[in-house]
Amino acid sequence: MASRTYRTVCVVLDKTKLKETDLILTLLSERGSQIRAVAKGARKPGSKLSARCDLFNCVDVLLARGRTLDVVSQAELLHAPLGVNPDYESISAASVVSDVAQLCCYEEAEDPFVFAITTRCLELLGRVVDQPHRDVLVAAFIFKLLSHVGYRPDYTACVSCSDPSLSYFSSSAGGLLCASCAATVAGAEPVDGSTVQWLRALLSLRFDELLSHEIDLPRSTMLLALAHSWAATHLDARIRSLEFLMGH
Repeated sequence: MASRTYRTVCVVLDKTKLKETDLILTLLSERGSQIRAVAKGARKPGSKLSARCDLFNCVDVLLARGRTLDVVSQAELLHAPLGVNPDYESISAASVVSDVAQLCCYEEAEDPFVFAITTRCLELLGRVVDQPHRDVLVAAFIFKLLSHVGYRPDYTACVSCSDPSLSYFSSSAGGLLCASCAATVAGAEPVDGSTVQWLRALLSLRFDELLSHEIDLPRSTMLLALAHSWAATHLDARIRSLEFLMGH
C-alpha cells in the first residue's frame, strides 16, 4: 500500500488565502511537477509555516496526500534566494519567473529542468542589483524555458523565406523575419543587428555568461518586451506580473 505521506524539495511559486488562517501553496517540486497543497494555520500570528513557505523560497516539505489537495505536515527552509529583505525590483522580477514557471509545469508531469532553471534564475536575481541585467535574466529565462517546453524561436534566418538578412521579430510568425516578409506580418517588431545578437545569446549563453556582458537599459527593455510577446503568444496567457514589470 502506498504511503500517505511523502517528502520533497520544492520552490514556492504562489500563495492563495483559504478560509481565515490557511493558505493554498503552489509548489514546483525538484522533479519538475506542480503540487498544490494546503498549509493549515499558516496565516496565524507567529506561524513558522508562513515564513518558511514564503514566495520563491526553496523548502523541504513533508506532505500528506489528500483527495483534492495535499496537506503540508512539515516544512524546513533550505534557501531564500532573494534574501531576508528583498527589494521591490527583485520581487517584481522574481514574480515573473514564478508565474512563467507555473505555466510550464503540471501535476503528475515530471521535468527536472523546470525546477533547475527556475531555482537558478531566482538565485541570480537575488544577487543582481542593476535593472538592465535583471531584465536580461528574466528575458533569458522566458526564452530558455519556453524553448525547452516546445516553443523555440528561429533565429537562424527569416522564418518565411530563409533570407539571412534579419531586421524584424514576430512571435506569431515564430522568430526573425527579413524586411520583405515582415511587411505582410501584422505586429512585426523592427530589430537592429545588436538586438538579433542578443536574442541569440539569450538562448545560447548560460545565465552567468549573460551577466558578464554589458548592456544598457533601452536594449534590455527591448529584449524583455520581445520575451513578453513570445510568452503571451505561445502560452496563450496574460502574464500580469510581466506587464507590471515592464510598466515600471
